[in-house]
Amino acid sequence: MAATAASDARADCSRAMQVPVALLGLSVTLSDEGFGGVYPDILRAALPGCSFLFSVVPRARQQALFEAGRADLLLPASKSARRDEWGHFVPLVQARAVLISLNQEPQRAPLRSLRDLRERKELRVAVVRGFDYGEPYQALTQELRAQERLAQDADVVAVARMLSAGMADLTIMAPSILIGALQKEPKLRAMLERLRIEPVDELPWVDSGVYISRSTVGEADRQALTAALEKAARSGLAWKTFLRYYPAGSLAESIRPKRD
Repeated sequence: MAATAASDARADCSRAMQVPVALLGLSVTLSDEGFGGVYPDILRAALPGCSFLFSVVPRARQQALFEAGRADLLLPASKSARRDEWGHFVPLVQARAVLISLNQEPQRAPLRSLRDLRERKELRVAVVRGFDYGEPYQALTQELRAQERLAQDADVVAVARMLSAGMADLTIMAPSILIGALQKEPKLRAMLERLRIEPVDELPWVDSGVYISRSTVGEADRQALTAALEKAARSGLAWKTFLRYYPAGSLAESIRPKRD
């Protein structure tokens, strides 16, 4: 998909940064006015003198482009060992993935762990291709795939439609991502009142933020980007940007300010 946009044209960075993005709820949005959402706003506020060239790709391709050295930044992204091979990570907030389903009658028994989910073989899981919430998440999805209990799709809205249509029983992702997607889809917005959020210990709070490519971004630019983004986290700019986009209370199980 060829949609692209640039921020302020001044050049505190030595060149424009290439930033392929997936449209993820309110984290990254695209309208007639251009790219917006939490993360583009953070970049522009933290680095007003740098230019960012955004382009829309599926989430899995976003990861692949970063690994192939064809993207300067990967965002939003949780910290993972695999991504550390390709980029330098700058945390902005802390986030966690949870089990998300729709409340219905009769209410199923609660899921208290990923082990519970493994053993409840009647439950089908839908996830977004390219999401990565660490080793327990990757191990679980591999096992569910082998059991033919896993469905993967390219974007969050497609997964939400699977839940709504009864094609999947639950998903695993940060609630803020799903909430943001549902708020933008009038036909799915009623799902917001039915969401059942179940945190599990195997999916803890982790740092979430921006990866800067080691292969494409020069040392001076990497230092400038790192310093500005770290300041955005320390000053509260990043967290205030989240609060500007999300309804009060909707982030409680999903996103919190960065903690040392």
